Amino acid sequence: MRLLFLAVLRRHTGNAITAQRVRDHLEAAGHVCILKDALDFESPSEISSFIKAESLEAAMALHLYRGGRLLPGHGIPFGIIFGGTDLNEDVKQGEKNKVMGKVLEEARFAVAFTESMKETAQRQWKYRKQDRSHWLSHARSWHRGAQKADPHAKDKIYVQSQGIATVPSTTFNWNTFLQRSEINQSADNLHVFLLICGLREVKDPLYLVDAFSEWHREEPNVYMVIVGPEVDPVFTREVKAKVKRTAGVRLIGEMAQEDLHAVVKNCFAVVNSSVSEGMSAAILEAMDLEVPVLARNIPGNAAVVKHGVTGLLFSSPQVMKLRLACVGSLAALQNPILAPRNASNTNKGGASRWRKSKTWRSPSSPQIHQK
Repeated sequence: MRLLFLAVLRRHTGNAITAQRVRDHLEAAGHVCILKDALDFESPSEISSFIKAESLEAAMALHLYRGGRLLPGHGIPFGIIFGGTDLNEDVKQGEKNKVMGKVLEEARFAVAFTESMKETAQRQWKYRKQDRSHWLSHARSWHRGAQKADPHAKDKIYVQSQGIATVPSTTFNWNTFLQRSEINQSADNLHVFLLICGLREVKDPLYLVDAFSEWHREEPNVYMVIVGPEVDPVFTREVKAKVKRTAGVRLIGEMAQEDLHAVVKNCFAVVNSSVSEGMSAAILEAMDLEVPVLARNIPGNAAVVKHGVTGLLFSSPQVMKLRLACVGSLAALQNPILAPRNASNTNKGGASRWRKSKTWRSPSSPQIHQK
């Protein structure tokens, strides 16, 4: 089958990485998947012309609004993969909510990465019951014309967790990275907390800046490093100005995926401070690399991070520091933290479910279950 797949493809962003993984999975299954940036199309008529020119039989979009709004009305079946900001932010805007509801109504199926995302969508747009067959069955039936899906059915929304594959660069030099970050300390006793995000307000990269700066003044070997592309120019200027005058915090631009994975592997812990997440690729990649995760307690993160088992959740910068105190010390946090229990269950295929289970322990304490 020849498929069109729309997503916002900003380089080195979570959406772009997820879209590429889904495309690879579909192509491995024998389909031709043409991945296009939704921002390259200004109107549905341009999409219609592209569909005809490429003889496309079906379509998919990652993000119900950004990609999904371009797909209805072209005479081919399509499905939707929820992103995160579509369900957590765009639904609050009346016109976008209305558009997304119409897209979901016409879609043959929709995929949520977590149960909480599915529940959010169902609360927003209530549908009548339909056939409960798996969403992949819908996809396989497209080209046969055998499935006439009821567009109003709530059971068109299916949960399929993301697959994760990490490929750290073998030539990456950690000391060179530290020099680039203007961290002039020995790597032997350094605690680098890494925040990976595109610079935009929904990722809230400044949320922990003051807390880490205070911590750095208390313990000069503690640093927070923000890594990611400049997505919002106005907000980027604000972030740069804040970081420039804040001790213990560094800002690095976007990096190649393999180098970023190597940075994650070498850092002390990965931090997520987003206001909204679907399913954070950075968190999953950190877990896959067996690096501690500290995440803001929002629905998207709480669906992935089980507090005290696969990471630590916090509701404020102060609570984050308190959570770390619960494990006894920084040394206890990293040694022997995240011991794999079910590593054999891990499947790193493109759209396969991420299932590795890890437990947080300090050397002389039981499992951490504080909330």
